[in-house]
Amino acid sequence: MDFNFKQNVNTDWPTWKNYLKNAMEFADELGISRDKINNLAYQVGDLLAQSVPPANPEQQAIKELWQVADQNERQVLARLMTKVVNQ
Repeated sequence: MDFNFKQNVNTDWPTWKNYLKNAMEFADELGISRDKINNLAYQVGDLLAQSVPPANPEQQAIKELWQVADQNERQVLARLMTKVVNQ
């Protein structure tokens, strides 16, 4: 399984969602709790919003939402992203 973050972050939306889904499934296989996964999603979201230019309109929308959100709203966004990729 390829978890090369830099290679996979700047890609189209379906590929990005699939990458995140694979990462979450891997974390599940390792026995990482859903709360820990959500916390990691929050940390990754923060890193992306600060350091990585969006590669597609969906990532741009998420970045803009992240930038105007407070900490609680960002945690909700991170949890929602984990739900989106698990559909």
